Amino acid sequence: MDRHAVIKRTTRETDIDLTLRLDGKGRASVNTGVGFLDHMLTLWAVHGFFDLELSAQGDLEVDAHHTVEDTGICMGQAVAQALGDFSGIRRYGSARIPMEESLARVDLDLCRRPFLVFNADFRTQKVGTFDTELIEEFLRAMAVNSGMTLHAAVLYGSNSHHMAEAVFKALGRAMDQATEVDPGISGVLSSKGQL
Repeated sequence: MDRHAVIKRTTRETDIDLTLRLDGKGRASVNTGVGFLDHMLTLWAVHGFFDLELSAQGDLEVDAHHTVEDTGICMGQAVAQALGDFSGIRRYGSARIPMEESLARVDLDLCRRPFLVFNADFRTQKVGTFDTELIEEFLRAMAVNSGMTLHAAVLYGSNSHHMAEAVFKALGRAMDQATEVDPGISGVLSSKGQL
C-alpha cells in the first residue's frame, strides 16, 4: 500500500509544497523559514514514522502566523488525501509523551468530524522567536483540514520548548496508531457503516 499525498498551496501570503507518505520511515526534510516549526514537524514525522517533504515561503516580514497556519492546512489536507476514504484504518490513536519535566497527552479520532481541544499553559509567550500561541493555530488548521477530532494537552511542565516538543511527538505517535491499517477492518470503522 502506498498511501501518500502531494499538496501545493499558493496564496498572496504563502507558497507551500508538501509531500507526505503515511507508511514511511520517519524521514523529514522541512524548510518553512520558521525554525521552531521545522523542528516540531521533524519530530512529528520521526515519531509517527511518516515521510515528510515540506517547503514553504511565507510573509515572515509580517510574522510567522500565516506560514504556520497555512502549513497546518496543507498538513491536514495531505493526511486526508493520503487516507482516501478512511477505510481499513484503526481510526483512534492515543499517546502520552514525556519530555524531561513536561508530559503531554494526545487523543484523536480520524472521523471526518473536525474539532480541537487544546490545553497548554505555556510559561513563555515565545520559544526563541516563535510565538507559542501559534501551536494551537497549527493544530486547529491541521485538525479541520484532515477531518480529525483532536484533543491535545500538556498535563504539566515548566519549559515551553519541552512542552511543545512533547505535544508534537505525542501527535506523531497517536497519528501513527490511528492511520494503521488493520486487516480485520472492512470498510470504515463505524457502527453506521460510514463516517
